Amino acid sequence: MRGLTVMLLWVIVTSLAIARDEAAVKLNSEAPVAITRIDAQTILVDFGKVAFGNLKLRMPAGSHGSLTVHFGEALKNGRIDRKPPGTVRYAMAKVPAGGASSVVVAPPADGRNTKQPEAVLTPTEWGVVLPFRWVEIEGWPGEPAKDDIVRQSAWLASWDDNAALFQCSDEMLNRIWELCRYSIKATSFAGIYVDGDRERIPYEADAYLNQLSHYATGNEIAMARATFDRLMDHPTWPSEWGPHMVFIAHADWMHTGDAKWISPRYEKLKRKMLSERVGPDGLVTSNAKQIGHDDIVDWPVDERDGFVFTATNSVVNAFHLAALGQMKDLADAVGNRRDVADFGERYAKELAIYQKSMFDPARSVFRDGVGTVHASLHASLFPLAFGLAPEASRPAVAKWLAGRGMACSVYGAQYLLEGLFENDQADAALRLMTAPGDRSWRHMVESGTTITWEAWDQRFKPNQDWNHAWGAAPANLLPRYVIGAQPLAAGWKRTLIKPHVATLTSAKGKVPTPLGPVLVDWKTNPSFMISIRLPKGMSAKVELPATPDSKGAQSAGKPIAAHREGAWWILDSDLTKDAVLEVK
Repeated sequence: MRGLTVMLLWVIVTSLAIARDEAAVKLNSEAPVAITRIDAQTILVDFGKVAFGNLKLRMPAGSHGSLTVHFGEALKNGRIDRKPPGTVRYAMAKVPAGGASSVVVAPPADGRNTKQPEAVLTPTEWGVVLPFRWVEIEGWPGEPAKDDIVRQSAWLASWDDNAALFQCSDEMLNRIWELCRYSIKATSFAGIYVDGDRERIPYEADAYLNQLSHYATGNEIAMARATFDRLMDHPTWPSEWGPHMVFIAHADWMHTGDAKWISPRYEKLKRKMLSERVGPDGLVTSNAKQIGHDDIVDWPVDERDGFVFTATNSVVNAFHLAALGQMKDLADAVGNRRDVADFGERYAKELAIYQKSMFDPARSVFRDGVGTVHASLHASLFPLAFGLAPEASRPAVAKWLAGRGMACSVYGAQYLLEGLFENDQADAALRLMTAPGDRSWRHMVESGTTITWEAWDQRFKPNQDWNHAWGAAPANLLPRYVIGAQPLAAGWKRTLIKPHVATLTSAKGKVPTPLGPVLVDWKTNPSFMISIRLPKGMSAKVELPATPDSKGAQSAGKPIAAHREGAWWILDSDLTKDAVLEVK
C-alpha cells in the first residue's frame, strides 16, 4: 500500500512538473561597415545597424595611456550623441593601453536593467552588453583595420536570415518589413522577449506581438515558450495583459499543433481570462483601482484617443471574450470536453450581452463602456480584430476605423491593422503603414532607425526605447495578409492563402512553418496570377482577389471550380500540391 501511495505521488508530481524550454543565444562577431577619422586622436566606427553587444579590440601598436570608447545609438552633428533623449543609449568606457593584445570593452552594467529582480540577465561570461550602432574611440593611433574592432553582437543561436522573405512593388513596404524583421532578430539577445533596454523585463502584450512577428520571420519556438513560462511565474499588472497569455498559448498551438506543451499549463492558464471579474450581468467589471490604473487600453496614456474609463468598458470586455473563445480551442486541444462545452456556452451568451451593451448600431461603433456615449478608436478596433462586432456591421466598423487613422500606439496598431485587413480594408491598412507624418512605420524608416521604437516618436513618449520589438507588427502583418499565408488548422496542417492586393502590383514571400516554408509569388498585370508552393503534409484553402469583371479562376489555362463571395474567388477544393493559378 505504501509503495502504491509513493507511486501515485510520483505520478502527480511528474504530471505537475513543466519542462522549461530554453532559447539559446550567442555572441556573433561583426566587422564595421565604415571607419572614419574625425581628428588626429579620434575615430568613428559604424556597424551599420544597432545590436546588443560589446566590443572586442585588438589593441593598436604605439598606443599610450588609455583609449576612451564611446558607445551610442544616436548621432548628432556627425558625432555620437552624449546626451540622447529618453532611454536612447549612450555609454563610455576607458581601456588601459599596453596590456593584453586583445580586450573586450564594455561600460559598467546599468542598474536599471540588471539589478531589479524581474530583469532578464545575459550570461555572465559575455560581460556587459548594450545596444549601440556607433563607437567613437579616442587615442587610437594610425588607421585601424576592420578586424581590429569587432562588435560581439548577441542574438538567437538558431537565427537564420534566410528563413523568411518579403518583397513587393512598394519599396517603402519592403524597407518597413526589413526594419521589423531585423528588430525581431536584434531584440532576441536575452533569449526572452523583453520590452527593450530600459527594463529588460517581459510583459505579456509585448511578448505576444513579438511572438507573432518571430514566427513570421524565423524557425524558433523556444523563445516564446520560455517567455510564457516566465510570465506565468512573474505576471505583470495591466488588466488586458493577462488574456494575452491565452493568445500566446493559442498562437503556439496553431503554429506547432503541440498539445503536449499546452496540457500541463492548461489549468493555470484558465485563470488568465478575467473570469473572476465577470458580474451577474455577464460583463467584466472594474473597481476603482482597475479604472484608475490597471485597465490600460493603450500605452502610452496619451495614445488612448480620449477613451472614457467606466466600471464596465469595451476594451477589457473584448479581451475577456477573445481569451474565452481561444480557451475553448485549447480545451479541445487537450481533450477537456466539459470545458469545451462550458466555454462555448459562456462565449455565446456573453458575446450577445457585450454587443447589446456596447455596440451602437446607429453609428456602427462601440462605445467606450456602459455609462458613456464616447466612442474612441480603441473601443471598436479591438472587438473588430477579435471578431466580436456584429457580422453585418463589420464593413461599416472597418470603414469608420479606416477614416480615423492611426489614433493609437504601435501596440494598438497590431490589432487595428488586423481588423482592417480582415474586413477588406487592405488599402487603408497599407496607407497607414506608409503614411507621411510621425505616426507610421515610414516615419521610423525615414528617421534612420534600424530597430523599431517603443512609440511612434519621441514626442509621444519622451522616455522611449529605440529597441522595442512590440513596434515590429508589419513583420507578421505583411506575410499574413499581403503574401496571405496563415494557419487554419493547428500545426499548419491546413493553411489559408488569401493575398490582399490593395494597390500593389506584385509581391512574393517565404513564410516559415514547422512543416517547411510556404512560398507565394503573385502579380496583377495583366491579370492576377499566383504561384503557390506548399511543404509536404500541408493543404491550403485558397481565396483569390476578384475584380468586378473577373469570371473565375484557372490553372494551366483551364477553369477550376471556384465560387465568388464578395471580393474573393474561393476555390471549391483545397490545394494539396504546388500550383500556378490565374484569375480572369
